[in-house]
Order: sequence, then C-alpha cells, then structure tokens
Amino acid sequence: MKKVKFSDIIQFIRYDMWRLTANDLDSKAKRIGYGIIRTIVLVARGFTSKNLNNTAKALTYSLIFAIVPILAMVMAVAKGFGVVDIIEQHLNASFLGETNLVPTIMAMVERYLETAQGGLFIGIGIIILLWAIYSFFLSVETAFNNIWNVKKSRSILRQVTTYIAIVVLIPVIIVCSAGINIFVNTTIESTMHVEVLHDFFHQTGVKFMQFVMCWLLFTVMYIGIPNTKVRFMSAVIPGVLMGTLFQLLEMLSVYLIAMLSRTSIVYGAFASVPILMTWLQYTSLLILIGAEMSFAIQNNEEFEYEDDLNRMSRRYKDFVMLYLLSVIIKRFEADEAPLSAHELAVGDHLPIRLVNQLLGRLVETGILREVFAEDDNEERTYQPALDTHKITVGMVISRIDKQGTEEFLQAPSPGMEAFWQSYLRMKEAHQTLDQILVKEI
Repeated sequence: MKKVKFSDIIQFIRYDMWRLTANDLDSKAKRIGYGIIRTIVLVARGFTSKNLNNTAKALTYSLIFAIVPILAMVMAVAKGFGVVDIIEQHLNASFLGETNLVPTIMAMVERYLETAQGGLFIGIGIIILLWAIYSFFLSVETAFNNIWNVKKSRSILRQVTTYIAIVVLIPVIIVCSAGINIFVNTTIESTMHVEVLHDFFHQTGVKFMQFVMCWLLFTVMYIGIPNTKVRFMSAVIPGVLMGTLFQLLEMLSVYLIAMLSRTSIVYGAFASVPILMTWLQYTSLLILIGAEMSFAIQNNEEFEYEDDLNRMSRRYKDFVMLYLLSVIIKRFEADEAPLSAHELAVGDHLPIRLVNQLLGRLVETGILREVFAEDDNEERTYQPALDTHKITVGMVISRIDKQGTEEFLQAPSPGMEAFWQSYLRMKEAHQTLDQILVKEI
C-alpha cells in the first residue's frame, strides 16, 4: 500500500479535488463526500480571506447598541399579539436570564417604548426605533453580501420590509415554539404516570423546542438577509448546524456564569458582563461562519478548476468560448430548446465558473442574449443575438478584443499615442498580425 505523504494531501486539497466535476464522480456518496470536504475548505478559506473575525467584532458592537431597540420592537409586536409573558419567560430561560440582566433590559425596553410613543414630535420616537433596527440589519446585510460577493444592496423599501418581517417573525416563532411545547407537555401529562419520566420528557421537550427555534431563526436569516437567491438546502444545513452550536455555546455560557457567581470576588456583580460580551461576539462569529457555509454549499461548483482557470491561456479560453457558441448556434438552427449555463457545463464536463464567465462575455458583446424561462425567472438560457450567418470567428474575436474601455489615460505620451494610432492602422491593413513587425509600428 502506497504511503500517503503530507505533500500529497496538500496537492489533493489545493488542486486535485477541484479538477473533478459532478460527472466525474460516479456515485452519490462520492459527490456528497467531496462536497463536504470542499465546503470545509471554502469556509476555512473565506474565514481568513474575508476577515470574518474582525467583522464579528464590529457586529458585536452594533448588536450591543441595537439589542434594546430590537427587543422593544419584538415586545411591541408581542403586545399586539398579547404574548408578552411568553417572550419574557423565554428571555428568563435563556442565557440573558442567567446574567440577571433581563430586568434591567426590560426596564430599558419599557422606557424606549414610552419614548417612542411620546416623542417631542409625532412619530419621532418610532422613527428613532426603526432607524436603530435598520442600521443594525444593514450592517448584517453588508457583511452577508460581502460573503456572497454581492455588490448591490436591496432598495431601501425592500430593506425596511425585509428587516421588519424578520423582527416580526421572531415573536411568532417563539409563540409557536411555546404552543408546541405546551401541547407536548399536555400529552406527556396525560400519558406519563411516573413522575421521574414525566420530568425527563418535559425537560427534553423544552430543550428540543429551543433547538428547533434556533434552527428556524438561523435558516430564516440565511435565506432572507443576503441580497441574492439562496436555495433552501443551502440555508437549512448551516441553519441547523449553527443553531445547534449556538445552543451549545449558550449552555457553556450559562455554566460559566454559574461558576463565576460562586467563585468571583474580583468582578462581583459585574462578572457576567465580560461573558455577555464574549457570548455576543461568538454568536456573531457563528452567524457569519454559517453565512460563509451557505455560500460555499450553493457555489461549490463555482470553484472547480479555480487555480487552473487563473492560469488558463488566452488561446484556450477563446477555443472554449467559440465551442460553446457553436453549440448554441447549432441548437438554435435545429430549432432545439436553448440550454442554460449549467446544462452546457454538465454536457461537456466544463467548470461552471468558466462557462458563466464566457457566456457573460458573449452577452456583453451582443453576440448572445439571455432568455428567461416562463416558469422560472432565475433560470437563464442562451440564444444568438445576431444572424447566425454573420457570426464569424474574426467578428467574435474582434468584439472580445474591443470589450472594455480604451484610451482612458489622462495624458498619454505623444510616442504612446502615435504608436496606438499606427497599430490600429496597420492591424486594419493586414490580414494577420504575423505580417506586422513590432519595430515598424
């Protein structure tokens, strides 16, 4: 049996496993296994390259300033539903209840709501409350968009409606969780006659519903906050994993609080404050790592042949582009259904990232056009945008060459300007560039 070297493992992680597309893996187990390994590598890479630790620290301070307005909004919604007591019970049962900060926070929330209702100008208190919540969620969305490489944020109207929907959804999930918990307890009381078993199943049911609630909240965040379409499975997997880790982190924090309350003589009543800060920071970090995992799961195929694509020659890239164009043209002339980028990639075992890049370039130069399916606004297929009898190799290469900006320099030297004009004239006058000597331009 061949001995596996450390260098072989590095070679596999950096290059070999990215050179296998889904078609190259002959079983579902292999595809899942490779997908898990790739996801772990991408999350680790994103953690360092996107500096998630510093982003988590920044979100921690934003969360400290926004926690009272967010709770105020949640309590206002809870009052509308008449479930304030349920929300308070949930807070007391959480990590915040162990810190003895819930009465202080609730007093601040009450004062905040009173200020919102009786501002100096009509509605100014509500505006301040909404602005505090909006600013925090905007920071979170910016962090998520950076993870997803999304350059454009939502419109302000969509931001406000999305953020308010998430805040409103929090008490709804808590109330539903409490309702299910009551139903479970009622069932246990009616079926369990042994007190020990009753207490065991009661505690287990309560804890399980806390896990379910966290899974739902994290999944909703990963779907709703990024300004891009996130597939359900890409959100629910990190949602369940990070929700579970969040609950374990909360248990650990509760244990530390209990231990410090017995042993601390330095901080006294303030012993819970540094733990609270640490808890908020690691909570923010878990949220960001989950967002990175969601991105990695959904875009796993985008990183196939990544290093090879960065070293790909101009000639071979042109060859693949012309091949894809020929497939699209032949299907169009045969009156066959147009293909999507994914279908083109799978059909010829090509990396989807390269296919998307080349098709995007052909669309930008006006050679291809995107066609959206009637039943799916996200699925794009491709057809020729010109008469196929006019699409020559020379025309395609010429349009690709001219794509982008030219003559953007503020003050090019006279020699450089003269060289550019001479180059264009000589290129037009000759059939091939082989006939042009560089020294004669």
